[in-house]
Amino acid sequence: MIEVNELRKGTTFEMDGSLYKVLDYAHNKTGRGNANIRVKVRDLRTGSNTEKTFNSGVRVQDVRLEFQNVQYLYKDDEQYVFMNQETFEQPSLPAKLLGDSAGYLKAGMEVKLTFYDTEPIEVELPTSVDLEVVGSEIAVRGDTATGVNKLVTTETGLKVQVPAFVNQGDVIKVDTRTGEYITRA
Repeated sequence: MIEVNELRKGTTFEMDGSLYKVLDYAHNKTGRGNANIRVKVRDLRTGSNTEKTFNSGVRVQDVRLEFQNVQYLYKDDEQYVFMNQETFEQPSLPAKLLGDSAGYLKAGMEVKLTFYDTEPIEVELPTSVDLEVVGSEIAVRGDTATGVNKLVTTETGLKVQVPAFVNQGDVIKVDTRTGEYITRA
């Protein structure tokens, strides 16, 4: 058990039979009374985000997580299938748990899969990925003070704002944390 004062961004805990990961943490102390701890959390089993408020001193159940390096294989209906390269087991994650991360997954890519007991609950992507541009809109040059950007579609279906000089067929590096263009690869 850990106190809610020890919760920080990235901490995973269990409460009321649900598994939560802290996305944001705020500690508020008013002039009188106990402090309030407000956390924005994601339910790792359903993928939904909620906010929870705790009084100082409340305890929650901390959990032990295991991590495995796996290779992404393919998407099967609403499941994303991975393979552990040591044991050749093939765990899968529902699409709703991946959310926006699914747009960064390419076949053969190595990622870190998080397990709670034997249940896969989350995928950790590398900080950047290389994706090929398969569709591009035409950039219109005008009298702008800043660079001209356009929207492109990558091989995984992800849409990214890029500079006007990026063309169809180019390979671009995209930051998986923000979804922003970094450079041409």
